[in-house]
This record gives sequence, C-alpha cells and structure tokens, in this order.
Amino acid sequence: MDKARAQVTEGILSVVINASLFGVKFWAGMVTGSIAIVADAWHTLSDSLTSVFVIFAVKLSSKKADKEHPFGHGRWEHISPIFVAFVLVIIAYDFLKNSIIRFTNKESVVFGTLAIVVTIVSIVIKELLAQYAFYIARKTNNPVVRADGWHHRSDSLSSLVVLIGILIAKFLDNFWWMDSVLGIFCALAILYAGIEIIKESITKLLGEEPKQDLIEKITNEVKKIYKDDLQIHHFHLHNYVSQKELTLHIRLDKNMSIKNGHKIATIIEKMIKENFDMIATIHIEPLEW
Repeated sequence: MDKARAQVTEGILSVVINASLFGVKFWAGMVTGSIAIVADAWHTLSDSLTSVFVIFAVKLSSKKADKEHPFGHGRWEHISPIFVAFVLVIIAYDFLKNSIIRFTNKESVVFGTLAIVVTIVSIVIKELLAQYAFYIARKTNNPVVRADGWHHRSDSLSSLVVLIGILIAKFLDNFWWMDSVLGIFCALAILYAGIEIIKESITKLLGEEPKQDLIEKITNEVKKIYKDDLQIHHFHLHNYVSQKELTLHIRLDKNMSIKNGHKIATIIEKMIKENFDMIATIHIEPLEW
C-alpha cells in the first residue's frame, strides 16, 4: 500500500462526504429552526477541516530532509491538528453561548421527519468514514489519520445523542428545552475534541518517554546477541514521525578496546534499525566506573 496516497485518499473522501453532509444537515437545521442540528452540522464541517489538514500534513511531512531540517518534516503531522483544534474551540464557544441564550428564553423547536431522516443518515455515514480512517491508520501508522477517525466517530456519537433527543421531543410533551440542551451537549463535545487534540499534539511535540514495553523488547533483543549484561539504560526517543531517533547507554568492560566497543555498539544499532525501524545512537560507559 502506498501510504501517502492512501492517507490523501482518506482525506479527500472525508472532505467531500463531510462537506455534503454539512450542507444537508445545515439545511435541515435551518428549516426546523434547530440549533442542535445546526451545531451538529458545524461539527461535521469541522471534520472536513481536519481532513484538509490531514492532506496538507501528508504533503508537508513527506518532504525530504534538507539543510534547515536534517530530521525531515514529519512533525507537521503533529503541528497541523493544533490549527484544527483552535477552530473547534471557537465553534464550540459560539454554540454554547447561543444554546444557553435559547434555554434562558425558553425557545422550543418542533422536530419533523426531515430532522430524523437526516440525522440517521449522518450517523451511518460518519461511522463508515470512521471505520475507513481507522483501517488506513492501521496500515500506515499515521496518528493524524487515526485522530481523523476519532473525529468522525465523535460526530457519529453526537448525532446519535441528537437523534435520541429529537425522538424524545417529538413523541413526548413538555420537552421544550430539549433542543437547547442538545445544543449545549454538541458544543461541549466539540470543545472536548478540540482540547484533546491540542493536548495530544503538544505532548508529542514536547517529546515522550519511551514506553516500558519498547525498552523491554529492545533489551531482550540485545540479550539474544550478547549474553553478557550490558546494563542498558538511559533511553531517550525523539519522534520526528518520518523517522525516530533513539539514544541509549550501555556499559562494557573497561579493559575492552575502543575497536571492540564500537563494533558491539554498531551491531546493536543495526539490529534496532532492522527490528524497530529506529536510528539508534549508543553511548558507551565503562562497566566499573
């Protein structure tokens, strides 16, 4: 599978479908006067914005390393979602404010068959999009595509809640507040999605400690090569997306020659590259120091 092409295809498909869904849901919301459906429509459009950034991120991150960026441009995959997140936060604030005003003024909405049909169609299509995005993410190991999939899933779930609220308001009396409450729910869902995207992106940009599972796997592989305890420690992982740089320390016999120590480090670095697809740099320390 061509990873870049698959990611771009997912992004383009998402943009086209989400833009179409936005138009239908926005129209249905305006016809019914429902702020919840309009808010849900904007949530759907935000998925299109995310997918646009997926496309740009793939294009930018696939650029080869140059003099100014010796580690490549892969971290664009972490930077681009932050722009989407800020858009989500602004949209969430606007709908939260309008929903509270509508609740305060006790404004009600009469939901018809149109609202029900449009919402059901949206739930089904967005879940199918989520499944497709998760499939591409598994094949390409791309965090942006995976985030796009969860964005689709969150939209599907928020539409499901809107549908439940519509059915309750349609068939039960004295639920004038349902549209306002659903609008608040959708706004909070959008806000939560935006904050989570910002947190995840910033965490990855700042750098993460290698998982203990990864450390144990590398240590076990080294033990297959050398039975002696090399006392492997001080792991640091620098994730540039397009490539990962791993640094670690090993302890060797202080009487060992520089040539033999370098040979051992080189063999371990080669193994890490072949087995874990990481560029390793090993610092050697004397065993008894």
